[in-house]
Amino acid sequence: MNLSAKIIAEYLGGNVIGNPDTEVSSVARIEQAKAKQICFLANPKYEHYLYTNKADVVLISQKFVPREPVAPVLIVVEDAYQAITILLELFNTLKTKNKRGRSFRAKVSWTAKLGKGVYVGPFAHIGKGCEVGDRVQIYTRVYLGEQVKIGTNTIIYPGVTIYPGCVIGSDCVIHAGAVIGSDGFGFAPTPDGLYKKIPQIGNVVVEDHTEIGANTVIDRATMGSTLIHTGVKLDNLIQIGHNVEVGANTVIAAQSGVAGSSKIGKNCQLGGQVGVTGHIKVADGTRIGAQSGVSGHTKPNEILMGTPAIDYRTYYKAYAIFKQQPAQKCKEIVK
Repeated sequence: MNLSAKIIAEYLGGNVIGNPDTEVSSVARIEQAKAKQICFLANPKYEHYLYTNKADVVLISQKFVPREPVAPVLIVVEDAYQAITILLELFNTLKTKNKRGRSFRAKVSWTAKLGKGVYVGPFAHIGKGCEVGDRVQIYTRVYLGEQVKIGTNTIIYPGVTIYPGCVIGSDCVIHAGAVIGSDGFGFAPTPDGLYKKIPQIGNVVVEDHTEIGANTVIDRATMGSTLIHTGVKLDNLIQIGHNVEVGANTVIAAQSGVAGSSKIGKNCQLGGQVGVTGHIKVADGTRIGAQSGVSGHTKPNEILMGTPAIDYRTYYKAYAIFKQQPAQKCKEIVK
């Protein structure tokens, strides 16, 4: 589908510089854009591509002033980075239509309740007593255990497993291979040196507007619920332990892990490969750099790095000294 610069500008609340009837059919990166495409400039490092790329339309921010003549039509918006996000959502909506109906190769329990406009793909399994809201998309080989509840407009991609009793909210996206509600890691040592499994009888509750990345695992609670609150975004390959609580609008990057019974606050940001030990509280607004290890409670809005994680300014000062030590040691040996 083609969209004119005029329509895009009106949708984004921007202004057109150039021919408003210029049409584009897709979105591209500024360094790769071609004819019939729209791209954006938000990072000054990429400004030189503005004067050489072949795109027909470019989004720019109000504060940006080109230093050379620009061939493409420009759409001036308040914030180009935010605008491109909105535009991507528009293009995605235009090209993606919800599927409907139930594959004859799917297995749906006669006690399950499916809302209006639900899609159930081939070899999907929906267990006894499940409740699936309107317009939910359940792709091939998804497994919903007994008594699972899914809100409206949620998308569950192929190969997702949701164990019995778990609850998923509305407008969520769960990517391929994710496992929600597997047993928490609970074992009690016995006098004979073995480990006795502790039954995990709780569930997982995922609230609305949450996105869970591919092959991410969220363990069910020993008792009660493992809680993923509204607006949380989990990247791929993340492990969330039993009885963990992740606060609203927190984002966690790939390969991170949160051990059992820890509580992550609201609006936190965890970089890739961050590890959080069990039974601690990460305060609201905490930001943790990649590959850091958090072993104690944090204060609101701290920025932490390192293992064990410390204030980022202290970390950088310590690292500046640390990385000089080999050279200093060599000088001492030579003397």
